[in-house]
Amino acid sequence: MPPGRLPGEVYRACPTGHRRKIHEDRLRPPSPPPIVHYSEHEAAILADRLKDDNKFNEATAVLFTWIDRGEVNRRTANHFYSMIQSANSHVRRLMSEKAQHEEEMEIAKEAFKNALMAILTQFEQISAVFTAATRQKAWDHFTKAQRKNIDIWRKQCEELRNAHSEDIMGIRREEEMEMSDDDSDEIPCKRMRVEENGMLTIKASLKEENDSLRWQLDAYRNEVDLLRKEQSRNSRPDEEHSQTQECQLQLLQQSMHSMQQQLLNLQEKLSSKEAELEQAREEHRHLEGEVLSLRDKVSSPCREHPISTATIAVSLLSEITTQSQKLLFLSPSGIISTFLHVHPFGANLEYLWSYIQRLDAKVTAVELERLMVRLPSMFKQELSGVGANLEKRWKFCGFDSLSSA
Repeated sequence: MPPGRLPGEVYRACPTGHRRKIHEDRLRPPSPPPIVHYSEHEAAILADRLKDDNKFNEATAVLFTWIDRGEVNRRTANHFYSMIQSANSHVRRLMSEKAQHEEEMEIAKEAFKNALMAILTQFEQISAVFTAATRQKAWDHFTKAQRKNIDIWRKQCEELRNAHSEDIMGIRREEEMEMSDDDSDEIPCKRMRVEENGMLTIKASLKEENDSLRWQLDAYRNEVDLLRKEQSRNSRPDEEHSQTQECQLQLLQQSMHSMQQQLLNLQEKLSSKEAELEQAREEHRHLEGEVLSLRDKVSSPCREHPISTATIAVSLLSEITTQSQKLLFLSPSGIISTFLHVHPFGANLEYLWSYIQRLDAKVTAVELERLMVRLPSMFKQELSGVGANLEKRWKFCGFDSLSSA
């Protein structure tokens, strides 16, 4: 008894600690049953228990304890091998159960996702109802309090719909991540299957091992044949590719040669057109010189003999007409002059171009206008009409200078 404490106090403290110890013993989980020692009889019972799915956990614990204790020897190796084989037979059952549970989980996930989509659809319908109610033709008929309540309900519905749609998007992202993980886990699964097949082949007899070796040898031969075929196929596409490149090169050379020939033809046509244009310009200069000389001839006799002016003008007009007839079919200006000469009131550009198109289909209206603008002594442009009826007409003015003189 410790000093300074009465015997009654010791008596009071001892029952309290005893009760606490009893209470802790009651709360302590029960200890596992003791593992029986190995014997042939117990091994036979354990082998039957390993085949039972309900007693498989307890049986594997006993088997692990026996192996850990060192009960395996040459005399008991066959018994332990058969028990290990029985334990391994549950692997397929576990894999099938796992696949079944995964399938049930996928079905549950799909049902859950469909339910969420149905809820989202209903949210969308309710939002559509609120949207229709807030339009002007229906909104004006509600009271102020009703409008306030509808607005509050609409905002709450939109918030819930957005949160629900975010949940659905999160589920979809998780599914995508799981799909990527499944793709990365395919190779380990294949390795596990190969290892399982290897374990099954180890259990086979020597004859099966010889057969498997022979089959492997045949497979190696087939792989070698396939590799040879693939190499031959790879060499063939290279040859075909080179042949196609040669054909394409020949086609490009032919097209380039034809383009060069077309370019030479166009250059020849351009040179011939330039020669014709130069000839037309020379004729035009010659005609202008004759017109000036005729003008001088007309002006000089008029001063000396005013009575015979009409006869001289008629003769000059006949000479000019003959010269213009010579140039009529040599240049477009002669054709235009003849056409406008028979139209004393003038003609618009479209009418004139439609006439020239019958003689030369390559001539454009822009080219005709440029030609007439370059020859102001022969052609002039006048405006006729008023307002919306305003029209531009071209007239022949080659004889105006003679008549004014």
